[in-house]
Amino acid sequence: MESLKNILAITGKPGLYKLVSRGNNMLIVESLVDGKRMPTYARDKIVALSDVSMFTDADDVSLSEVLTNAGKKEELKAVTFDPKKVSNTELQAWFDQVLPNWDRDRVYPSDIRKLIQWYNILINAGITNFSIEEENAEEDKANS
Repeated sequence: MESLKNILAITGKPGLYKLVSRGNNMLIVESLVDGKRMPTYARDKIVALSDVSMFTDADDVSLSEVLTNAGKKEELKAVTFDPKKVSNTELQAWFDQVLPNWDRDRVYPSDIRKLIQWYNILINAGITNFSIEEENAEEDKANS
């Protein structure tokens, strides 16, 4: 099972990537979209999905929780509409069902579009368990 810690977003490159290997001053990643492998270097801004969160009216919510909520709403199937073609109002209405208390001043329609794209990539790659807590528990058992 893939961990959100090993799923990466790379600034300037479309899609999501799975960490395959580490080398000298670089990472080898594999695209979840087309399976192509490539090196990434220290100059590339790389973020693990487990480190991403969304703004809410209270505390920030981890991306794993947002993806889990989206999975429940969409029954672990890809979102049926094209996020690039729907209106901002429709995007926000969809996101209201996923994360009702999202911060409307700090979460932009482009953020919701990116979330939907990432969700669809993960679902299409067969990654449907977005929980970080279970992964941490498994790591704790392995380390004890």
